[in-house]
Amino acid sequence: MRTPRPFSVPRLFRLLRLPRRSRTSLRTTFAASFAAVAAAVTLLVGLLSYDAAAQLVRRDQQSVFAEVVGDLRSQVRHRSLDAEDYATGDLDHDGLRDDLTRPTRADVQVLAADGRIVDRGSRELPVEETERVLTTDPEPGKVARRDIEIDGEDYRLATVALGGGRGAVQVAQQFSDTEDLLEDLQDRTLLFALLVVVAAGLFGWWLARRITGRLVRLAHAAEGVAATGRVDIQVPVVGRDEVGRLGRSFDHMLGRLARAEDDQRRLVQDAGHELRTPLTSLRTNISLLHRIDELPPGARAELVADLAEESRELTDLVNELVDLAAGRPDDERTEELTLADVAREAAAVARRRTGRTITLRAEEPQVFEGRPAALQRAVTNLLENAAKFDREGTEPIEIVVEGRRLAVLDRGPGIAAADLDHVFDRFYRAPGARSLPGSGLGLSIVREVATTHGGTVFAEARDGGGAAIGFLVGDAEGASGGG
Repeated sequence: MRTPRPFSVPRLFRLLRLPRRSRTSLRTTFAASFAAVAAAVTLLVGLLSYDAAAQLVRRDQQSVFAEVVGDLRSQVRHRSLDAEDYATGDLDHDGLRDDLTRPTRADVQVLAADGRIVDRGSRELPVEETERVLTTDPEPGKVARRDIEIDGEDYRLATVALGGGRGAVQVAQQFSDTEDLLEDLQDRTLLFALLVVVAAGLFGWWLARRITGRLVRLAHAAEGVAATGRVDIQVPVVGRDEVGRLGRSFDHMLGRLARAEDDQRRLVQDAGHELRTPLTSLRTNISLLHRIDELPPGARAELVADLAEESRELTDLVNELVDLAAGRPDDERTEELTLADVAREAAAVARRRTGRTITLRAEEPQVFEGRPAALQRAVTNLLENAAKFDREGTEPIEIVVEGRRLAVLDRGPGIAAADLDHVFDRFYRAPGARSLPGSGLGLSIVREVATTHGGTVFAEARDGGGAAIGFLVGDAEGASGGG
């Protein structure tokens, strides 16, 4: 007896024969995921549908065959019938035999009392001892059932005794054709599932290309940066979703890296230029040291003083370069403070260094989170800058704190309008200040400190002469008004 092949997932994937890849892209993952989901859903629906249809068809066939056998038993029980009553000689096709063959197109075979075949249908049905015994059974309607195979086809066979030793009637229903139909349905379901999986994979590939196209372009941009070390690569920025945000963040990161690289390059170039002057002077003076005994006392004292001055300038320049190159002092912890407290400590340090009178006026100081050492360095630089330019020292240097805004006021020569936008640039020195000591880095350090504290810097000319230079931090508003 033949049975349908099992409906299974491994069988479908054997039909698919998908190639294995050791490395898969995001697009392939999307496509495979779509195909896998489609396969799972299709297989589940197909399996349930096939199972329900198969059970319904089989149950219906069995029910119809059971009804035919039941009608036959009812006939022989209620009427005294013999083998000739089921012969094929009824020309009107409304006899007892036709009542059996019409519902199921069954084969009917009539047996005599000795088990001999009186009349057979389209094909001869097998007769075994069980059926021969029924032909002589005195009880009408007694039945024997079994499954048989004829010429490779499967049948259900029922033999019903006519009773009184008058013979028996055999009814056979072929069900292998139904199983062939169900097997064909199974193959069609598998083919349909395969087509759905392929369609889902193609649709997943197309959808993955649309979804991951921007990610692929971002990956190519990142690979280009990693391969070439260039940070000026164009980054595709499209959309407002997560991929668009990632692209904008990546572009912003590359922009910051490019600016940092440019700042580093300019810092090295400017530092090399600034270091060249004191080093040349030191080298010249050192070359004269072996003849110091031959120099007159005045020249000897001037040489030693010049060496000390150049050494100090070189030391200050190197220290400021280190501070500037270090950037944000991440190792310094923040704490709650006010600009008034920072200015008070910086003023004490500047008084000792410069000997100048420094006054502090604080109005409504605000508490904020900051790095005290960095802020003190910034205020100290502002005070030393004011002392350097206000050489007369007739008026005190003033520190004015208004909330989160700090300004250092002096009565020096002031700042020319052309220099206001450049005083915080690295190594920038106004034409009138190039003869004065200094590295040109003090105010750039002030700007770095203000920026790390979320603020800005400002420089203004004061009425009556002098300058107001300072910074603000946090959410401070406005930078105008220098006094």
